[in-house]
Amino acid sequence: MKSKSILLVFVASFLFTFTNCSRKTTAISFAFYNVENLFDTINDPNINDEDFLPTDDNPWNTERYNHKLEQLSKIMSDIDPTGFPSLFGLCEVENRWVVEKLISTPVMQKAGYNIIHKDSPDERGIDVALLYQPNKFKPLKSRFIPVVVPENPHNKTRDILYSKGLVNAHDTLHVFVNHWVSRWGGQAETEPSREYIASLIKTITDSIMKVNPDANILIAGDLNDNPIDPSMTNQLQAREVVPNPAPKTLYNLSLAIYKNGEGSLYYKTWDMFDQIIVSTAMLTGAGGIKVNADKQTVIKHDYLLFKPKNGEARPSRTASGKKYYGGFSDHLPVYLEMTTK
Repeated sequence: MKSKSILLVFVASFLFTFTNCSRKTTAISFAFYNVENLFDTINDPNINDEDFLPTDDNPWNTERYNHKLEQLSKIMSDIDPTGFPSLFGLCEVENRWVVEKLISTPVMQKAGYNIIHKDSPDERGIDVALLYQPNKFKPLKSRFIPVVVPENPHNKTRDILYSKGLVNAHDTLHVFVNHWVSRWGGQAETEPSREYIASLIKTITDSIMKVNPDANILIAGDLNDNPIDPSMTNQLQAREVVPNPAPKTLYNLSLAIYKNGEGSLYYKTWDMFDQIIVSTAMLTGAGGIKVNADKQTVIKHDYLLFKPKNGEARPSRTASGKKYYGGFSDHLPVYLEMTTK
């Protein structure tokens, strides 16, 4: 009888330990960064890269290119306090080769990133890319969604990068990496293009959540609009985070901090073009992945900023027009921590 009691105690103890181990939470993280014209120094006749060649009036040469890689490596390794973000979205990269050069720098090699990238039809030759650590994210399906705006079908712009994968070999995550049509030519004139892209993504995410109401969806990128603009509020319908989120809804983790005066780039005032939007499940944890905070973090280290003689400090950029500054980017990175069981 005594031996039987000891056995029962042992089994109960084992089950308790196993249950608690199986529920152990694992940290994952996501970052996005517009790296401002990461071009190589080689002429590509298929794109407009003439401003980023050694023959330009403001020469883009090997020395400046390597310095750019070093600058980006510095900040990309200084975002996640535990090491490197598990997933890292990029935009304004010329091709896969420059991304490979970036992750092969001595600092970035430690991250062990794999790349998802495809040359887009953008006339400037700038693309989006997704870096991921294979021990944290396993892509199951990736595709590049073309953007053909009905009002301007001949305007070639960046694809939307979509990747569906497993986080920590268990929970499914849908990731959308974006770089929407810029405001070049006027905000009002270009607004319909961004509204169209927003409606396109909304259609896709609605279809995902129709199949699985607890789907984990993460939308990020340089959207060239602020969180309160029509593309975000009317078309994408990305809401401000609330204590009791509605089912099958998108929530904008940049909205509250934008209202508080924060931004990711500066032109006369701070704008929050770089945004992270998540589905309801990622706020509640119903899909197995839960955000650690109800807002994104804008990485605003002092060394990323330039303080003019008159005015507010703003991102220290690489170049502008015919002037070379040797900084990092005209945007700041944004970051989000999550956990999964």
